[in-house]
Parts: sequence; structure tokens; C-alpha cells
Amino acid sequence: MTRFMTLAAALTLTTTAVFADGHSGAMVKTSDAGYLIDGHEMTLYTFDKDTDGDSKCYGQCAKAWPPLLLEEGAKLGDGFATVARKNGAQQVTYNDQPLYLWVRDKKPGDVTGDGVQGVWHIARP
Repeated sequence: MTRFMTLAAALTLTTTAVFADGHSGAMVKTSDAGYLIDGHEMTLYTFDKDTDGDSKCYGQCAKAWPPLLLEEGAKLGDGFATVARKNGAQQVTYNDQPLYLWVRDKKPGDVTGDGVQGVWHIARP
């Protein structure tokens, strides 16, 4: 049992570390419920404090709300573009709003980030 718990903890830490650096997988599509999801079918969010297509979410914020980063060679559809982050990574935007994931969403279809602190919202086309 201890071995299983250690493995589960390691996997959780690995996933969190990947999210903290940003989440690649810019294939964005619309879910059956009508909101934007990434290539892994995870819900995408927007942040009210972002202005002029520029992300204001860095540090601890970006650990909780990993930016959706453009994969090399990926193509973006109409309405989508990118904005450079401070580290040079290209964050995907939709209608000039940077897109993010929420680390507390654990599986496709989770929308637990909607309304957090009144400034995070599900991204909709």
C-alpha cells in the first residue's frame, strides 16, 4: 500500500510540475457543452485581469492556472493567435484573451475553475 501511495504522490508531483511550466497541446476545440477545451479535452479558462491580449498570470498564479502553450508546428484556427510570455513561450489566445487550464480540474469535463475569485471564466467561442 505504501508503494502505491508513493507512486501516486510522484505522479501527482510530476503532473503539477508539467502544469506549472505551462501546458502544451494547442489543438483547441469546442466541447459538446459549448466551451473551449484543449487537445486533452481539458476545460480552458480566461482571466479578467488580462488586458490587450497580454497575460497578467505569472508566478504562483501560473502554477494554479497553467497557460496553454502553442506546440511547435501547430496551426491555429480563426480567432486564435498567440502572445509571448516573459520566458518567450507562445501562449494561445482566443479573441485576444490568453487561455489557461486549472490544476484542480482532474479529468475532461471538469469545470471547477469557473467563477474562481470572480475573475476566472470558462472560455467560450
